[in-house]
Amino acid sequence: MLIMELDRWLGIELRHLAALKAVAEEGSFRGAATRLGYTQSAISQQIATLERLVGAKLLERPGGPRAVSLTEAGRLVLRHAEVITAQLKAAEADVAAIAEGGAGRLRVGTFQSAGARIVPSLLHRFTAAWPGVEVQLEESASDPVLLSAVERGDLDLTFAMPPLREGPFEMVELMRDPWVLLVPRDSELATRADPLTLREVAGLPLIAPRLCASLEQIHAHFRARGLEPNYVYHLDENNIVHGMVAAGAGFALIPKLAVDPNDERVVELTLGPRVPPRVIALAWHRDRYRLPAAEAFVELAQGLCVELEQSVEPVAALG
Repeated sequence: MLIMELDRWLGIELRHLAALKAVAEEGSFRGAATRLGYTQSAISQQIATLERLVGAKLLERPGGPRAVSLTEAGRLVLRHAEVITAQLKAAEADVAAIAEGGAGRLRVGTFQSAGARIVPSLLHRFTAAWPGVEVQLEESASDPVLLSAVERGDLDLTFAMPPLREGPFEMVELMRDPWVLLVPRDSELATRADPLTLREVAGLPLIAPRLCASLEQIHAHFRARGLEPNYVYHLDENNIVHGMVAAGAGFALIPKLAVDPNDERVVELTLGPRVPPRVIALAWHRDRYRLPAAEAFVELAQGLCVELEQSVEPVAALG
């Protein structure tokens, strides 16, 4: 890139990128102006300045009632703008973290089973070691949502299931969580002497998670044997899954950590070593300042999950 071209791009301001994003999402200059608190003419000027600095047309302006839309160049610039904005938010979080030092807060993302089986004991150990740090939890069934929050600096750490989506992330594996088949305690399967085959499992009315990223690995193992699982429900709330199984509405294909060990209405059967367990990890932004408290949280999580993994023993293997 020529020096003059580089100088021109350095003239781009965040307000120009914010205007582009608002116009793209609102579909009009008027809508973008209302959202950002500018006049419509100010938005038009910011977009015109951005197009001049970029050297390309970024918006299609059809006129009349039709919505304004991004050109190919506009979509490209917007993707980079979102990354730049996320980096700035992460920098803001870093400065705040440095100012807080050893006190302050640690923001951690989690999904349901990790939140129920790992987080409570982990928080007990962490708060004993770091009493001056407040841990704030954010729960989501979606890894992409949690990882996006890490990328923006809204979360310092998050539990996640590899492989992670592309982004500025580093991670450490905590444990491997085997998949099990949850059956009603009064079902003949609960006391069957012979192990179930994967073909038999595929023929059962199955309940499975809707948003679990590692479920696709299970699909691959069934399909490699020419089998197509018979899913009757896709549910993410573990309490509802247990209730459905106990009521005889289906048999749940879920990770072991999602099983309530105190629910005597159901029995779990392991899928055995041929079906890979899901991997649970902790992830963070690789370019951000690492809080000492965050490093301690990771170390404590590793130790706790070693103990949990050792306690995960098969009940009855499937053939």
